[in-house]
Amino acid sequence: MIAHLQRASNTVGLLSYLYGPGERGDHVSPRLIAGEGHGAPIELLAEPGSLPYLAHALDAPVERLGTRVPAQPTWVCSVRSDPRQPDLSDSQWAAVARRLVDVTGIAPKGDPDACRWIAVRNRPRQVHVVATVAREDGSLHNGYRDAFRLQSECHLLAAELGHLPIAPQSTPRTQETRMPSPSITITAEPSGSVSAKGASDDLSATLLKHAGFQQIDDWYGRRHRLPTTTPTDDRAAIATHAAEMLRAARYGVDIDPALDTTKAFTSANPFGPYAAGTELLRLTERIRSAETGADLKQALDHLLDPEHGALERIREALEAAGEQITDLDDEAFQLADRFGFAEDFVHSAMSELVDSDDELLGVGRAQQPSDQAQTRSRWLPQFRGAAVAASPAAAKAQVSASPDSRSTQPSAAGLPPRAPGPRL
Repeated sequence: MIAHLQRASNTVGLLSYLYGPGERGDHVSPRLIAGEGHGAPIELLAEPGSLPYLAHALDAPVERLGTRVPAQPTWVCSVRSDPRQPDLSDSQWAAVARRLVDVTGIAPKGDPDACRWIAVRNRPRQVHVVATVAREDGSLHNGYRDAFRLQSECHLLAAELGHLPIAPQSTPRTQETRMPSPSITITAEPSGSVSAKGASDDLSATLLKHAGFQQIDDWYGRRHRLPTTTPTDDRAAIATHAAEMLRAARYGVDIDPALDTTKAFTSANPFGPYAAGTELLRLTERIRSAETGADLKQALDHLLDPEHGALERIREALEAAGEQITDLDDEAFQLADRFGFAEDFVHSAMSELVDSDDELLGVGRAQQPSDQAQTRSRWLPQFRGAAVAASPAAAKAQVSASPDSRSTQPSAAGLPPRAPGPRL
C-alpha cells in the first residue's frame, strides 16, 4: 500500500478532476465514501452538479483565515493497494482514510476542531483523501513529516491486511556453505612479460587463454604468460581483463598495480558510461564541502528543485518507464505498477523536504567561535569500476570474442515538465 501526498491551490478544480473522467478516461463511478464536514452536508453535496458547493463547504475554514491563507491550502493524499491482492470494499477504504487523517493530524479522532476532509473513490484499488489545512479553530495543520507518517501507516495497514510478502528466512552464517577461493597472482616479470601463477584447474586455464595468455606446460607445472613482445598498453588491458573474469568466477586474484587499469579508470570516471551517476557523485562532494547553510542550500537546490532537480528528473524517469512498459506490453501491468510505486516513493521523499530552504539557511548560524571550530576532513568515496574493453591480445589471436559491453546513452533532452494540476 502506497500513499502519494500533494498540495493543491484550487479545491473545486481538484474535485472536478476527481469526479470527472480522468486523464485517460479511467475514472469509474466516482463516489464519496467517508468524510467530516463539521456540520456541512457533504454527503448531499458530493454530486457532480454540486461540486462548487462541496468545495465551498470544505474551504469555509480557509476563507476565514483572511490574509493568512497559504498558497496551497488543499491537502491531497492518494492511496493505492497492491494490484496483486484483492481490492478492498468501500467500507474498508473508508476505514483506511480515517486512519490516515488521524495519524497525520488532519483529523485526529475526537478532535472537534479538526480539518474538514472527504474520501473519494473513482478507481479500483485506490482512494483519494482531500482536506483543507485550516482547522475549525483558525489554526493551520502542521504538515511536517506527513509523508513519513503516511508511509509508516500504509506499511502497517498492508501488514494487517496480509498484503506484505513473507520475508525469506536467512541462513545463519554458521550454516552457510563456504567454497574455497583459489588464488591466482598476475605479475609483471623483469623480462617484460606478464605471468599468471597459482590455481592450475581447467576453468582458470580456459579463462586465462580466453583473455589472451599462452599456456605453458613443463616440469614447472602449468602456468600462463604473455609474450615479451606484447605492447605495454596491451599487457595492462589483458591482465585486467583476465583478473575481472577470474574474480567473476570466484577466484582470488592478486594483480600487480602497474597492470590494473581499473584504478586509472576509476580516477578519471568513477561510473564509466553512467554519466548521471558521475554528476550525482560530484554533487555529493559539493554538499559535503559546504561551509555554510547558504552553501548547503545552493548545492541541495540541484537535488530538490521541484522543476529541474535531480529527484524530479528521477521521478519523471520512473514515471516514463512505467508508461513505456504499458505501451510495449499491456499485460505487464504488475511491472509497470512497481515502477509507479517507486515513483511515489521518490515523490514522498520530495514532499518530506519541501519548504526546507529557510531551515537550511539557518544551519550553522549559532556556531562556536572560530578558534574552537573543528576542522572537518572531506573525502570522496572511491568506487571500483569494471573494465568493459575486450582483451586486445585475444582479438589479435582471433579467439572467441568476449561478450559485448553495454553502454548507456544519455538522453538528448529531459522529459517534458509535468502538466499543470494535480496528478492523481
